[in-house]
Amino acid sequence: MKNYSRNSGRIVLEVDPNLKLNLYDTLAQSGDTMKEWFVREAAHYIADFKHSMDSTPTLPSTPERIITTKKQSKSSTFKVISLFSGCGGLDLGFRGDFEIFGTKYPKNDFDILWANDLNRAACATYVKNFGHDIQCGNIWDMMERVPKSADVVIGGFPCQDISVNGKRAGANGARSGLYKAMVEIIDQVKPKVFVAENVKGLLMKYNQQSLEQVLTDFGKLGYNINYQLYNAADYGVPQTRERVFIVGTRHDVREFTPPKPVRDAATWMTAKEAIGDLESEPKNLNNNHIWSLANVSGEQGNRRLKADRPGYTMRAECHGNIQFHYSEPRRISMREAARFQSFPDKFIFEGGLRETERQVGNAVPPILGWHISKAVRECLR
Repeated sequence: MKNYSRNSGRIVLEVDPNLKLNLYDTLAQSGDTMKEWFVREAAHYIADFKHSMDSTPTLPSTPERIITTKKQSKSSTFKVISLFSGCGGLDLGFRGDFEIFGTKYPKNDFDILWANDLNRAACATYVKNFGHDIQCGNIWDMMERVPKSADVVIGGFPCQDISVNGKRAGANGARSGLYKAMVEIIDQVKPKVFVAENVKGLLMKYNQQSLEQVLTDFGKLGYNINYQLYNAADYGVPQTRERVFIVGTRHDVREFTPPKPVRDAATWMTAKEAIGDLESEPKNLNNNHIWSLANVSGEQGNRRLKADRPGYTMRAECHGNIQFHYSEPRRISMREAARFQSFPDKFIFEGGLRETERQVGNAVPPILGWHISKAVRECLR
C-alpha cells in the first residue's frame, strides 16, 4: 500500500502492484490471521492519512491496540515489560534521555519491550511521547500477548482500594487486586528484577494484612524482596509525594540497594523554582497551560501552594484536589501540574483536561523513576 486519497467521504487505499510480499511467511512469523494482518497494515496508513489531514491529536478508535509509525529502538541492552503504564512516567524514568529544571537525565540502557494500560487517553499520550506500540486494554485479556522473556518487569498496580483517599477495600479490592496479574506475569516471564509501585497507604496499619499478602505473593516467586517508602522531593521532584516501591531481585543477581536521596528538607525544590518561569498568560493553548479561576475553600485538597515549599501530592482527581497558584488567584494549569510531577515541557498529554488531570495524578514522577532505574541497573552488573 503506498497511496491514500479521499473519495466521496471514504478513504481509498491503493496497493502498489510492484510490492512483493510472501504473505504466508509473514503470517507464519507474526501468528496473525490474514484479516488481522490487513487490519493492522490498513490502520498504519489510515493513521498517517488522518495525521496529514488534521494535526489535532485524536484518541484511537479501538481500545485493543495503538499503532505508531515510528520504530522501537533496539539499541538498549536490558528489555523491560511495563504494566499499568499510564501515560509513561515510570517508563520515561527507566528510558531516561529527558531534561527538566535545567538538569539532563541521561539515557539508560533499558528498552521498553512491551507496555500495557487500560485507559485509552493514557495510551494515546504514551504513543505520542514514546513512539512505539502500547497494548491498550484489560491486562487479563492481554496475558497471551505478553512477551515470554524480559530482564525487568515494572508497573504501578492500581491503588484505589489501598489509598488513604480510597475505599480501603485492600489488596483484594476490584482495582488493587490487579496486582495479581502482575504476579502472574512475573511468574511466567521470570525477569531478573521487578519493580512494583503503590501508594503509601499500603504501609498503613489498616493495610497490614494487604501488605503481608502482597509481599508473600511476590516472595513466593523466588525473589529477594525490598520495599521502602520514598519521598519524591528527596530526589529532585518539586512535590512531597510519597510512594512505596517493592523491588524483587532474582537470587542469581545482586540484591537491590535503594538510591540515596539527592536533597533534604532544607534543599527541596520549591514551587516557585518549579513553575516561576512559566508565563502568566498562556502562549500555547495546546501545551496544557490553561487554568480556571476559583476561590480557595476549606474543602479537602483545596490549598494554596507556598512559593518557598514543594507542591502538595498530585492526585488523579486533580479537579477535586485543587491546588492554587502561590501568587495568582487561580488554580494551577495542567502544565504546571506536570512540572510538579517532573514531566518535561516537551511531554504532550492527549485526551482533554479531565483525562490529563487523571494521567498526571496517576503517574510516577519521571525523575524518581530515573533514580529507581539507576539502582536497578546496579543489580544487573
